[in-house]
Amino acid sequence: MVDLKVLADAVIRGDAKECARLTQEGLDDGLSPQVLLNDGLMAGMAVIGERFKCNEIYVPEVLIAARAMKAGMAILRPRLAETGVKPVGKVVAGTVKGDLHDIGKNIVCMMLEGAGFQVTDLGNDVAPERFIQAIKEQDAQIIGMSALLTTTMLNMKGTIEALKAAGLREKARVMVGGAPVTRRFAEEIGADGYAENAAVAVEKAKELLAVH
Repeated sequence: MVDLKVLADAVIRGDAKECARLTQEGLDDGLSPQVLLNDGLMAGMAVIGERFKCNEIYVPEVLIAARAMKAGMAILRPRLAETGVKPVGKVVAGTVKGDLHDIGKNIVCMMLEGAGFQVTDLGNDVAPERFIQAIKEQDAQIIGMSALLTTTMLNMKGTIEALKAAGLREKARVMVGGAPVTRRFAEEIGADGYAENAAVAVEKAKELLAVH
């Protein structure tokens, strides 16, 4: 029987091949996809999130761990769909229009997925209309926006205004982040949450949806 701690360790070490092998082995042993996800993959990413928050590890280590988690998720996802397991929440994320930076946003998406959220990553240079379309298509409860340039930060405000105009502002909570973004700026543009890093973004998303 697969030891779930060993699976979590494979995520923490960033060993994608081992992650995929142990996940498949766990399914073959009769473990439920939910148990493998919660007590294996997500448990490993929770440790990574905590270490990242405490500055014990940095972006490269997070990316490597997230890739390992994704290798396991690729095997679990079809099985989770079969069992009808619901995500803890649905998030649409992207870097705002005019901004091509996406490393920070990618990490946030991976960490959210590792925490059980269903994430639709729209990429970078995302226009307000694209966010709106994705919210409608995915029935998302949270929209996550990132910016790395001071010149594109105002496009966060533009997207929030577009959400209001489309009648979606009450439907979706808005989270913002990125190097030049501050809590004060988030409040000024009417965002619901601000996160200074990916680990905090996961906490904030859970807080906004009252998930424990």
